[in-house]
Amino acid sequence: MRVLGVDPGLRIAGYGCIDYDRTNNNTQLIEGGAIRLDPKQSVSFRLSQLYCDLQEIISDTNPELIAVETIFTHSRQVATATILGHARGVILLAGEQASLPLVEITPAEIKKSMTGNGRATKVQIGHAVTSMLDLQKPPDPPDVSDALAIAITAAVRQ
Repeated sequence: MRVLGVDPGLRIAGYGCIDYDRTNNNTQLIEGGAIRLDPKQSVSFRLSQLYCDLQEIISDTNPELIAVETIFTHSRQVATATILGHARGVILLAGEQASLPLVEITPAEIKKSMTGNGRATKVQIGHAVTSMLDLQKPPDPPDVSDALAIAITAAVRQ
């Protein structure tokens, strides 16, 4: 199963595509990277750029499933949740336009799946991804590790 995980953001959106073989529990990295969006541009411009870049990534990687993190926020960060909601909407639209099924996963579920701890840090997630995918070092920026963790969690869950 090929899964594209996307870590939503309007400054940096991480993405990671993996192949997962359920018969031997083998996970292989296909591609990972970061979509860097200029914070000096308007939100609408960045959303448009995110959508176009995601369309290209979907076309290049040909996933069977898209996975995205649900929004989690504290009451102090309502504005952040709103911005992430916009980015998630674009990700959902790109998946729907490509006729791909979508899986939404909570941050705690991703962390627990990857490390056994629902409160794991970004560094711990990076190390878990590095180990699972047999990489030399954690992907940089951490948004890429997060996206790969989303994809891995979704693949194992299916």
